[in-house]
Amino acid sequence: MTGIVRPIAVPTNALATNTVLRNAYILLGMSLAVSAVSAFAAISTNAQPVHWIIMLAVFIGGPFLIARVSRTPASIPAVLVYTAATGWFLGPFVGMYLSRVAGGEAIVFNALATTAVVFVAMSGYAIASKRDFSFLRGFVLTGLIVALVAIVANIFLQIPALSLAISGAVVLLMSALILYRTSAVVNGGEDNYVMVTVDLYTSIYTLFVHLMNLFGLMSGDD
Repeated sequence: MTGIVRPIAVPTNALATNTVLRNAYILLGMSLAVSAVSAFAAISTNAQPVHWIIMLAVFIGGPFLIARVSRTPASIPAVLVYTAATGWFLGPFVGMYLSRVAGGEAIVFNALATTAVVFVAMSGYAIASKRDFSFLRGFVLTGLIVALVAIVANIFLQIPALSLAISGAVVLLMSALILYRTSAVVNGGEDNYVMVTVDLYTSIYTLFVHLMNLFGLMSGDD
């Protein structure tokens, strides 16, 4: 025996997975910070709500455009522009709760805290368990299409009970999406941290919006 302790070799694919996850979380933190600053700027300037068609175009078109440049130097600026724009959209919505709804500050805080808990719980479980949640992909995709149609319909119908049902369903869908996307990275099925970031950011953003709606409706403020 030479007495030399040989280092434990770490599989190359494990190192790559850790790098993708680390980079995704770093970019996600930057994206959330940019979005928060943009939302605060919108609130501070008393910005008016953006038309829902423009919002829908950005939320659907933004990720597609980012995907086109996701492996180029333009990817990170594209993500930050997307998060700044969507953060601005969020400002008037949050401002409405803070200034016009009784107990609005509590509603916003509860939604923010619940969003953080859900994200940490779903991502943490996917990382710790290392289970493959790829079976959720079809469920999430179908659910998002149905939810999108219902959201657009309720813009015209304005039915509180339908709004409550939609927000409850979207919360479940976003939780499943966070679980699925994190699992895809952990199990080596995703190597594009930019698109992982976009999906996680959009999940967190949508989760927060619909949790605010749920807390607002449950508090009796329509």
